Amino acid sequence: MSRLQTITSVSGGKTSAYLAAKYPCDDLVFSLVRIEDKNCLFPDKKIRQLVEDRIQAPFIATAEDDTIIYTLLDLEQFLGRKINWVTGITFDKVISEKGGLLPNKLRRFCTTWLKIDPIFKYWQANYSEPVMMNIGYRANEMNRAKKLIEKKNEFGFCEYNTVVGIHETGRFKGKQKWESIPYQVPNFPLIQDGIYRDQIHEYWKGKPVRFAERNNCVGCFHRNPVLLRHEFDKHPHKMQWFANMEAKKTQAKGNKTTWREDASYTQIAKMKPQLSLMDSMFSECDSGFCETT
Repeated sequence: MSRLQTITSVSGGKTSAYLAAKYPCDDLVFSLVRIEDKNCLFPDKKIRQLVEDRIQAPFIATAEDDTIIYTLLDLEQFLGRKINWVTGITFDKVISEKGGLLPNKLRRFCTTWLKIDPIFKYWQANYSEPVMMNIGYRANEMNRAKKLIEKKNEFGFCEYNTVVGIHETGRFKGKQKWESIPYQVPNFPLIQDGIYRDQIHEYWKGKPVRFAERNNCVGCFHRNPVLLRHEFDKHPHKMQWFANMEAKKTQAKGNKTTWREDASYTQIAKMKPQLSLMDSMFSECDSGFCETT
């Protein structure tokens, strides 16, 4: 069997950036999460246009910290190589068209449509064989790696269920035809080499790459309510977008629909802010758990 080509999935955080910098690969891919709210407009018009050119789709705003855009641009300069930017449907459309209810801890279909699906389609358009996918799980994240390993089929590949056409005959005539396609083997170099968070943070000290305090969506439902309240102060328009999505979904479904079981984002916004709260007080466990495989 010939060597599998290797793709590194870059998220915009320090860990995946370290993976891209320290471990050779054939391809680098980043999936951008977009939202349509003009109140959250990315402020730099020239950079917005640059992003649109990269993703070949309209770019108004991202549900993540705006710094992530500069992270990817800085990282390309630092690495001296191109990162391929991809994107799926907007988060607004994920909420209105997919899954029925809002995504939550038990039904994380947002990750599928915002991260996994765009990267799979990039693979589908550019590769004819399965690839090795480098994943930035650190040495203390064996449980996360184990979950991905358990998804492999009998031949050792992870599969993705996607539309491959339309049924032309039979009782499903005219309906979409789905198929599970083997496309990658997950690889965990940081686990294999015993790399932990402190080593990664030390590596990026003094290097010309800007990073946000945490990556993934600013209003990710995995984050605890205290951090989410803090995010309302840091990213008021984006957090209001999350609150608005709850309200719209509740109105459309006719019953209360929330991102979290314990509180709505409107309730979280009304919580009394903690005095002298700083980003450094929150652990990396509050960053969310998007998996791009």
